[in-house]
Amino acid sequence: MGNLFDYQGKRVVVTGGATGIGAALVDLLKELGVEHLTVLDIKRPEVDVDAFVEVDLADKGSLDAAVARIEGPVHTLFSNAGVAARSGLRTCMAVNVAASRRLTDSLLDRIPAGGSVVFTASMAGNGWPQHLEAINGLLAIEDWDEFLDAAEATEAAQADVYPFSKACMQVYVMRASYEAIRRGVRINSICPAPVDTPLMVDFRHDMGDKVIDWSVDVQGNGRMAVASDIAPPLAFMGSDAAAFINGVNLLVDSGFTAAMTTGQADFSALA
Repeated sequence: MGNLFDYQGKRVVVTGGATGIGAALVDLLKELGVEHLTVLDIKRPEVDVDAFVEVDLADKGSLDAAVARIEGPVHTLFSNAGVAARSGLRTCMAVNVAASRRLTDSLLDRIPAGGSVVFTASMAGNGWPQHLEAINGLLAIEDWDEFLDAAEATEAAQADVYPFSKACMQVYVMRASYEAIRRGVRINSICPAPVDTPLMVDFRHDMGDKVIDWSVDVQGNGRMAVASDIAPPLAFMGSDAAAFINGVNLLVDSGFTAAMTTGQADFSALA
């Protein structure tokens, strides 16, 4: 059967691979023997990769130009890049949702059967059932600008755009995976708890220290997740070891969602 977890012979694309979770994932993929690794980011990663493509994921033209520079087949796409609400509603929805969807749609024909797409979503998107009608309506809009215009007019996005953007990603995974698997391609996401990366500065600004620290306390393991906690689940979901996993938003939150769902923790503690 061989090693189902390795990436030997595979060509992989990672967005947001210069820092944080993406950088940890790049390091891990190299350890796992990836054949060819392309990183799409606004800045160059510090480690050597086979190809670096500079891109502004908030800009459709920049994204399309980046896609045109990706060579060969793509066995696994890790759409990992993301921004916080501090970047603004339109940019947050563009990077976290529109770019991930457009990149997937653009590369899908180049992903052979047995390949996969893995998104870095968030447990912050777990509230998707409350907004499912609005999210389905948005995701039915294919045009980039029309989608972003509609997002700006959506009440849930106006109220708290980051969790709404991640809720959109969780729903997109469930929608897109149905057709993709019929061509042999799996689409999944992982949904981490707060992670101690450079982006945490923005999250603490947007959400407040009290909320972040409380969520870490609920997890019960005494620390915030770090990038090296999140890279292995990403690599697993993209590997052949996950060959029968499709349409799944995998929680990587050390039990936070379990505690909330079973009433062992609730937001009233923040009152």
